[in-house]
Amino acid sequence: MEGRAHDVSRREFVVTTGSAVGLAAWPLRKGRAMNGGRATGSVILFQGDSITDCHRDRAVAEPNQAAALGTGYPLLIASHLLRERPGAGLRIFNRGVSGNTVPDLDARWQADALDLKPDLVSILIGVNDIWHKFSGTYNGTVEQYESGYNALLDRTKQALPGVRLVVLEPFVLRTGAVADAWFPEFDQRRAVAARVARRAGATLVPLHDLFQRLAREASPEYWAADGVHPTVAGHGVIARTWLDVVKP
Repeated sequence: MEGRAHDVSRREFVVTTGSAVGLAAWPLRKGRAMNGGRATGSVILFQGDSITDCHRDRAVAEPNQAAALGTGYPLLIASHLLRERPGAGLRIFNRGVSGNTVPDLDARWQADALDLKPDLVSILIGVNDIWHKFSGTYNGTVEQYESGYNALLDRTKQALPGVRLVVLEPFVLRTGAVADAWFPEFDQRRAVAARVARRAGATLVPLHDLFQRLAREASPEYWAADGVHPTVAGHGVIARTWLDVVKP
C-alpha cells in the first residue's frame, strides 16, 4: 500500500501543480557557492505544529541531527536530500512545536526562524487554529488565520530577501478527533493557506485531497490514526509529495 501511495502522490503532482503552484527556482543568496547548478551551504527550515515537531529533541540544536529532526516527514526529507547531495553542505533544521497556532509561530519567529537565516522555509500550520477552538483554548477566526499568516510571511520576506517559502496545505481525515463539526470551517482554512501561498509567491504543497483519495484505498487510520497526526505511512506521503513539488 505504501508503494501505491507513492504512485498517487506523483499523479497528484502532475495534476495540481503546473502554473498554478509553480516550481520556483531555489534562490541563490550572495556568498552561496554553486554545485551542479544548485546552491551549496543552503539552510532549510521546517516549521509548524506537532505534525512537524514529531517528538524532536529540543536539546539538540545542531542541523542534520536525527534527534533534532524528529520522527516524521522532516527527517524523511532530510535523509533523502543529505543522501543525494553529500557535497552540498546543506543544513536542515526542524523547529516545529506541538500545539502551535499561527500566533504561536509569530511569537517565536525571530529566534526559531529569522535568526537561522534560512534559504528555504517550509510551513505546515492550521490544524490547531481550528482544533483548539473545540477545546476552548483558542478562539481565532478564519479571517485572523489569514491575516496572521499573511503577516508572518510578509515579515519573513522583509527580513530575508530572496528566501523561498513553501506552504503545506493543512489536511485531516474524518476519523478519531475529526468530526463533522470541523466542516466547512476546515475547508475555509485550507483555502486560506492556498491564498496565502499565492499572495506570498510561495510554493504550495497540496495534501488534503490526496489524503482523501488514499483513505479510499486503505482506512483513514492507516494514514492518520486520530485523523490529524500522520502514521509512518502518512509521513511518507507528505515527504514524497514535498520532494515532488518543491524539488529543492
